[in-house]
Parts: sequence; C-alpha cells; structure tokens
Amino acid sequence: MPQMRYAILQLNDQLEFVEMPSAYMYQLTALNLRLHKEVEKLTADHVPGLPKVIAECENLELIGTAFSLTHGLDYMNKLEQSFTSIQEKTYPIVSLLTEIRALQAQLEQWYEEEFESQS
Repeated sequence: MPQMRYAILQLNDQLEFVEMPSAYMYQLTALNLRLHKEVEKLTADHVPGLPKVIAECENLELIGTAFSLTHGLDYMNKLEQSFTSIQEKTYPIVSLLTEIRALQAQLEQWYEEEFESQS
C-alpha cells in the first residue's frame, strides 16, 4: 500500500482534508504557498477563495460525518477548474495554471501507475 500524507486546509472557518501520495505533499504545500503569494496580484473581478495549508500529517482519522477526505487528484482538478475560470487581464495567470497542471499531471501518472501495479 502506498504511503500517503494528509494536508489540512483552511478557508475562513471551513476545513478541508486532502490525501496525497507522500512524495507529492511537499509540492502541494509549495504550490499552495506560491498561489497565495500570487493571488493577491490578480485584478479579476471574481477570484475564488483559496484555502491555506495549515498542517500536514502522516495519519488522519476523521471522526463523524462533518468532514470528508478529498482525494489529491480531485483536489487538483478542482483547483485547476477554479483558476481556469478566472478572467484575468493583466497578471499572467497562465504561469499559475502551468504550475497547477504540472502537479495535476504528475498525480495522474502516479495514480495510473499505482492502479496498474495493483492489477
């Protein structure tokens, strides 16, 4: 079974829990920090809220049904969709999308290889 890590993200008073392969958690955290640094420079009218990674952990057990665990690739797909929807005119949003899509592609390949090795 592959080693997974968990990111805890916060946007206002909402928490989100994301499961990622351990080898890619650093990239998710670094990407999140970069996006937060750059999102302030966007001039579009409707910039979606971006949660901050507030913690990482090796093990996570969610108690109850108030929260759910988001698959890493699902999170990256949602992140890519939200940044694709930004109608930015002055800041080169393409560079941010390139970074998002690079991690997205790496995860797609990882999950594909993991699925094949289990077959």
